[in-house]
Amino acid sequence: MIALTASGGGFDLPANKERLKELEEELARPDAWNNPEAMTPLLREKSRLEGDIGRLERLAKLHADMHDWLAMAAELADGKDEASGEAQEALEALAACQEDLARALDETELVMLLGAEEDSHDAILEIHPGAGGTESQDWAEMLLRLYTRWSARRKFTIEELDYLPGDEAGLKSVTLRISGPYAFGFLKSERGIHRLIRISPFDSSGRRHTSFASVDIMPDVGDDIELDIRESDLRVDIFRSSGPGGQSVNTTSSAVRITHLPTGISAQCQNEKSQHQNRETALRVLRARLYNLEVQKREAARQAQYAGKDAIAFGSQIRTYTLQPYRLVKDHRTGCETADVDGVLDGQIDTFQHDYLLHRHEQEHRP
Repeated sequence: MIALTASGGGFDLPANKERLKELEEELARPDAWNNPEAMTPLLREKSRLEGDIGRLERLAKLHADMHDWLAMAAELADGKDEASGEAQEALEALAACQEDLARALDETELVMLLGAEEDSHDAILEIHPGAGGTESQDWAEMLLRLYTRWSARRKFTIEELDYLPGDEAGLKSVTLRISGPYAFGFLKSERGIHRLIRISPFDSSGRRHTSFASVDIMPDVGDDIELDIRESDLRVDIFRSSGPGGQSVNTTSSAVRITHLPTGISAQCQNEKSQHQNRETALRVLRARLYNLEVQKREAARQAQYAGKDAIAFGSQIRTYTLQPYRLVKDHRTGCETADVDGVLDGQIDTFQHDYLLHRHEQEHRP
């Protein structure tokens, strides 16, 4: 039995300002930092609120500036001929302000679509190649690069929790924690099967290959959510790390795998030298997976498209990246597509995320 409780927030300026004031007072208490770990969720919430408040205040300022430039342009246009040049400058400033406002509105709309209680959390991202050996393993590593570049552009931080390299190239699996405002909310659009079509660099005959990899995204709930996990329900296995590593990493039994017996869900970590550190990291990932399971159960209708793991193969992909015979990236859920394949593989996936969130919003509010 897993009990889960949480409280969501809103995108309301007065309420957010009041909550920010409460957080600042809490963080300023003399004894507040006696337990630094307890401050982590408060600091994350403070950062999110500051972003929300700044975004709304910028909208208000741009809106007011537009009215000021419009009034000035109208006043100058009604004046003498020598004022026509100044009126033109005012109109140009008005147009620039309008463009800034449109961009700010797009960003605000995107954040307002992230209304689920877990959207503001950090994200745990996992990538697994499908069948196909080196081809799929290389594709999985390309996806790792994509999300690393995307995170860097947003100034999010990445922590590698587990990494298993491929036999010849690429990777067999990777688990990351991506930290930043609304990290899970943005990245949940990436959950599913990703297909790549290209001329294989590993095929001397130059034939076209199709590769698959799965991406899973879970909210990193940390200690924010109450998960009633009994110690008796856990099996902890200790083993020797595999793959390349530094001193003592793969020469001692420090890798840890934790299995939740009632559900069969497991998590492992082998990146650290310390067995204790690996255990803490594996438990954190396990908590995220168990919370994700509860969210999927509670919101079965909204999560139906990914309630069960699809086979990593034809017919189950959410997005196709075609490099040959033409260049196109297409999302099969929303119909969003672009010919800028290089840009997408370099982490420019904001348009896909925006369209996915709009698509979900329309589905959830369909009469």
